[in-house]
Amino acid sequence: MFTRAIVKTPCRNMVNGITTAGLGKPEVELALKQHQDYILALKQCGLTVMVLDPDENFPDSTFIEDACLITPGCAIITNPGAPSRRGETINLSETIKTLGLPVERIRNGTLDAGDIMMVNDHYFAGLSERTNQEGASQLNHILKKYDYTSSTIALQHVLHLKTGLSYLENNNLLAFGEFLTHPLLTGFNILAVDPDESYAANSVWINGKVLVPMGFPKTRDMIKDAGYQTIEVDVSEFRKLDGGLSCLSLRF
Repeated sequence: MFTRAIVKTPCRNMVNGITTAGLGKPEVELALKQHQDYILALKQCGLTVMVLDPDENFPDSTFIEDACLITPGCAIITNPGAPSRRGETINLSETIKTLGLPVERIRNGTLDAGDIMMVNDHYFAGLSERTNQEGASQLNHILKKYDYTSSTIALQHVLHLKTGLSYLENNNLLAFGEFLTHPLLTGFNILAVDPDESYAANSVWINGKVLVPMGFPKTRDMIKDAGYQTIEVDVSEFRKLDGGLSCLSLRF
């Protein structure tokens, strides 16, 4: 069970964020409203939410998940793969120090926590344009100190591992595309997302409820049929920056 979340308010400079989506620039006022709705959804799941101020120096910093991985045993400050995002970890580190957890750091290689999926005491690390083998190896070394294990999955077509995978607990794995038949994932009950709703593969389990991006009814209904209560959240403006529901918070 999760009890807390940390989010970071979008900055107005988000219009200059990194993107490959080809959906145009985000509308800042709408993004701010959607972010407030996202916070409300987190609270509906029983979380106490810490809201950090925006930082105009880092257009992508609202995607706070990439800069830190919080496990039950420690917090790991990452080394983001995009050079323009590496400075995001400086201010965030000061917040993380207040949580009362041991703080570790990825110092060699690169790693975005959007590439990390937790399944009980095991962590899957996606090898991507943002996370390399050196970063994943250092993560594995850190996790071993806290009695966790990890393994890697090389990505073919998606930005981050959790772009295409979401663990919904109870052995249920929401997935699409290259992950539907991946040998490391054959032990899971795969909930296959239709190709035309691939964006919804990034949904978020929180305390028995699942946040689902608005506008993907087939995926929403499939998750409902699997026994979960769903909460739809409109994140259209964050999608324009290649971001999804999980990217917008640290949950622990």
